[in-house]
Amino acid sequence: MYVAKVFWDDPYLTELKTKVTSIDGQVVTVDKTIAYAFSGGQESDYGTINGFKILKAEKQDKQIFYLLDEFHDLQTDNNVLMTIDWNRRYKIMRLHFAAEIVLELVTQNFGSPEKIGAHISEDKARVDFAWQGNISQTFDFLEKEILRIVSSNLPIKSAFADHDNEIRYWEIDNFAKVLCGGTHIKNTSEIGTLLLKRINIGKGKERIEILLG
Repeated sequence: MYVAKVFWDDPYLTELKTKVTSIDGQVVTVDKTIAYAFSGGQESDYGTINGFKILKAEKQDKQIFYLLDEFHDLQTDNNVLMTIDWNRRYKIMRLHFAAEIVLELVTQNFGSPEKIGAHISEDKARVDFAWQGNISQTFDFLEKEILRIVSSNLPIKSAFADHDNEIRYWEIDNFAKVLCGGTHIKNTSEIGTLLLKRINIGKGKERIEILLG
């Protein structure tokens, strides 16, 4: 069993009529969804199903399981309304793509260092690298290139590389094509201004923290 992931078809959709397909106590599944579950470092959406708060969203294979308040009154086959916290989703989408751009710029221009971690929340994003030295020495270049990419209003394509296995990618012409199953903005201009911060997380490990300006 799998759920149709409408957040890929339209990541800007904030409400969706769907149907409950299973219930196991507080855990429910639906036939289609706009509520993203934690994956690839991107945090889950906040939202509701028929007004009941989604306490946790967990992806397993092609299914997503939603943990609701224990006092929910939903039944299998109920038609329900799903909503998401749009302000949170949009901040995450902007920070997610900012992190994607930072990662690609570092990879393409500084010897393809190993990415050893990443996380995207509504407050900030981070990308961790195996790196000798101080990664902030790249910031002048990164900030200039980020500004160029953002101000160029470049369209971002997001689609399936393998529909059956739900493998997706994003692409900017003449810049990069990268496998990624997150939710993506449509245009680089939506990112806006960014702040980069360097954090040393251990010997040979450097973190670039990204905040919206």
